[in-house]
Amino acid sequence: MNRRIHAISLFALLCLAGTASADTLLIERVQEEPAMALPVRGQTAAQVEAKFGAPQERLEPRGGQKSQWPVINRWVYAGFTVYFEKSRVIDVVANQASPDEIGPKPPIR
Repeated sequence: MNRRIHAISLFALLCLAGTASADTLLIERVQEEPAMALPVRGQTAAQVEAKFGAPQERLEPRGGQKSQWPVINRWVYAGFTVYFEKSRVIDVVANQASPDEIGPKPPIR
């Protein structure tokens, strides 16, 4: 009897929940799009600039306050941001396509 009450209440709750709406996640968009060419970890800044051209913006370096904190340079392109340590690529992050898309916050300027 107790199971029946739980089952009925669970079924009623599921019926009342309705349809779910979802936001577009940056991760989903990146997985769905065909693989675009991106800089690869370990490439030099010169190689990135030769292949992708000059960046739209070169952000101010961050870090370097202590010897164990390396200086990180960031270049912003239309679809992605490249992070460098000692002129080598350490990471590439896709930029948000629209303000409605849920993903990483823009880089701190």
